[in-house]
Parts: sequence; C-alpha cells; structure tokens
Amino acid sequence: MLPDLRDKRVLDLGCGFGWHCRYAREQHARLAIGVDLSENMLEQARAMTNDSEIKYIRHAIEDIDFKAGEFDIVISSLALHYVEQFDIICKKIYGFLAPGGTFVLSVEHPVFTALESQDWYYSPQGERLHWPVDGYHHEGLRRTSFLSNNVVKYHRTVATHMNALIEAGFTIRKVSEPQPSEELLAGNPDMQDETRRPFLLRSQQ
Repeated sequence: MLPDLRDKRVLDLGCGFGWHCRYAREQHARLAIGVDLSENMLEQARAMTNDSEIKYIRHAIEDIDFKAGEFDIVISSLALHYVEQFDIICKKIYGFLAPGGTFVLSVEHPVFTALESQDWYYSPQGERLHWPVDGYHHEGLRRTSFLSNNVVKYHRTVATHMNALIEAGFTIRKVSEPQPSEELLAGNPDMQDETRRPFLLRSQQ
C-alpha cells in the first residue's frame, strides 16, 4: 500500500528496529523519522542504521508533536492498537501531513483483539477448532501477552477505525485484510491456520 517514496518526507510511528525508515531511504525518500517508546528497540535501530537522513526519536505516539505539513507519508505498522485514543492520533497525523499526503497503517484485526486470550479454541486433543470472537462491540482495554510479556492493547471495531479516519479528514483509498502469500503457505504448513481468521487490518488514506 505504500506509494512512491522518492523524495518524500516519511514519518514512521512505532518504528521498532527502524526497518521501514531504512526501506524508505532505500526507495530514495528525502528523509525518514522513526518514533518509538522502547529505548532498547531504538538502540538496535541506531546500530543498524548508517544514514544521516534517518532520525530516531524516543516518544510515546500519544505525545508526538510535529509541524503542520511536515511529512508527505506517515506509516504505522502494528502499533496503534497500543494507543488508547485512536481518534486523536488520526487528527494529529492528518495535521502533520502535507496536502495530498498519505497515511498507511496496519493494526491487529478487531476479530483478533476482541478477546483478551487472543488464542484458538482447542479440542481435548489440542486441535485448533476455531477462533473465538466475543465482546466484539465492547471496545476498550485488553490485557494480553505478546512475546511472553504482559501488554495492554485497545480493541476497536472495524467501523470505529474507519470512522475515526474519516472524521479526521482522511479519504480512505484502500482497505486490506491480508493473508499469507502462496509461497509462504507452501513453505510452512503451520501458516495454513492464518487463512482461517484475519490477523491484520490495513488501510491507506
């Protein structure tokens, strides 16, 4: 969903190890700024980056503050489900973008985040029977686990995501619920279960 990055000013919210920032520069972006709350991740990002036009900033996404029209493209990959006030962030991002700018985001799919367990329903023999969905319209905080760490996420419906973007001023151009590629499925049979329920919700505006 990323547009042509050549000569663009790129902001990556929740940049982690800086992969998207480095990719943007490889695609000839003018500059890239990555924002993340984890100093450990940013240390790794800096260690893997040798480019004066990439800058990493330690900040909570909720506290970002940039000039109006400062960026041409804003990216956020699997970070905004950790933010409580999605609508406010959307409005901030809209203000940071230059006219005609693009915002590309991905979040964990609301079908995935509805239940705190975020896990399959298993048979007594351990077979994955189905992915349970309950409390879908009960939005808000979810306490769950990610990479063996306890984390807080915020569940929102698909409609809430879309309407927050529209109300911030965006025009939604594309929505995607991606599945593993055929190549990935062929090489890893365990990935077949990833076609049984959506994991990601992506949109471009």
